[in-house]
Amino acid sequence: MISTLGKIPFAFTVIPWQHSGSSGWVLVNVPHKMSNEIRKHFKREEQGWGRLSIIAQIKNTSWPTAIWYDTKHQTYLLPIKSEIRKKEHINVGQSIEVSIYI
Repeated sequence: MISTLGKIPFAFTVIPWQHSGSSGWVLVNVPHKMSNEIRKHFKREEQGWGRLSIIAQIKNTSWPTAIWYDTKHQTYLLPIKSEIRKKEHINVGQSIEVSIYI
């Protein structure tokens, strides 16, 4: 488990979705209200394309990754790697609990 000490936690329930067909990225949307709060406080830490480094956790698995701000939908997107989906038995369309630490 990756240490999240000193990080600010955000937790939410969400349904993963797949972008662009069966071989596309699997993503979750950080809720709008939460995205607004994150952007308000951490926008200055974003890198190119609205990328913000985080630690994500689903069930017993945590990993370093990033969320990207989607200006069209006004929310951050979190990609969920195949390795994580397999390990934690995550399916597209299935409700999951996600924690992110910034």
